[in-house]
Amino acid sequence: MTAPVLAPRSSNSTSESILDFYIRQSAFSTPGRHAALFDALPSDPAGIARAIQGLLIYEHVAESFYGCPIGEERRAESHIRPVEKIIDTVLALDSRPLSVARPPEHRLVGICRHFMLLAVAIFRHHGIPARGRGGFGAYFNPGKYEDHWVCEYWKADEHRWILLDSQIDAVFTRNLSIRLDPLDVPRDQFLTSPHAWRRCRSGDLDSELFGIEFSQMRGLWFVAGSLARDLATLNGCEILPWDVWGAQPAVDARLSTGEIAFFDEVAALTADPDANFDAMQRRFANDARLALPYSVFNALRQRQEDVFAV
Repeated sequence: MTAPVLAPRSSNSTSESILDFYIRQSAFSTPGRHAALFDALPSDPAGIARAIQGLLIYEHVAESFYGCPIGEERRAESHIRPVEKIIDTVLALDSRPLSVARPPEHRLVGICRHFMLLAVAIFRHHGIPARGRGGFGAYFNPGKYEDHWVCEYWKADEHRWILLDSQIDAVFTRNLSIRLDPLDVPRDQFLTSPHAWRRCRSGDLDSELFGIEFSQMRGLWFVAGSLARDLATLNGCEILPWDVWGAQPAVDARLSTGEIAFFDEVAALTADPDANFDAMQRRFANDARLALPYSVFNALRQRQEDVFAV
């Protein structure tokens, strides 16, 4: 049995229908009973980013960047999947309106995926198409492509999808000497998983440049796992970046010829998700190796979890 996803489009849907799909909240992005609280949040990209930065703090630099040590009891917050439960925790820490920026110690402890998902939820709440993208940022660790998640929103007047990295605030910019505009991240500075896969497969880039530097997890197997999670996210299942199921390779696995061909097919679908939308949805829904089950393996906690578990 697989987890609930947004209803698929009919085969004769137009590009407008694709945008409609990404306006609708998913089971993960919906604020649920907190929806009314989103009315007061900004609808512009800069305002959305500022609002999120006042609610979340990035777990791995909380102390070094913000002077905010994180106790072990609060690290569980980074495992929260649905937005509704994220907001539960935000309000438990500080009950003021979501438009009020919290001090670092009263922000929810999360990772890039939480910044992405909250941005997606706010955009969708305001009727703006948005989706999450899994991939690799080139602006964290020079010469390396670090595992990362960003929001992709539709800019109607320019008729294009724009990458928004709501995690990058003034503190990140200063500490990492980031030069790009986080409200419109250049496509050569954030490679979506399919583009990373294709560049590794072509020999244009070394797969050992892709992964997580501080945990020394890198390689083509890592990019393959990101491909599967990016596909799920494009289908309205915005899971954690360490949720594992189906065809995702084991750590440091050497991919077989058959596995490489399989992930070539996934990358072909998700490199241009709008052009391949119907086929992408069918593959995700019908391929047991890719469809998201109700229970996944949390690789950090080393245990099976319900996909809607905290």
